[in-house]
Amino acid sequence: MTRRLIATFFMSFGLSFLMSCWVTFINLGWSDVFLARWMEAFRLAWPAAAVIALCLGPVVERLTGAIIRKLP
Repeated sequence: MTRRLIATFFMSFGLSFLMSCWVTFINLGWSDVFLARWMEAFRLAWPAAAVIALCLGPVVERLTGAIIRKLP
């Protein structure tokens, strides 16, 4: 369980950091408020991403296992 929590922490951090940057850029472009808006979006996205990753992790692992077993 510790390994899963640590992996969830890093994966949710990385994905929410980069995705919030991308979506903020799409919405605002480079502007004087970009960094502040990006950090606000990241602050709101990271907890949600962590909970979602923690909940979906076992499902994704089972699905991955099922796909791998069917490969030649």
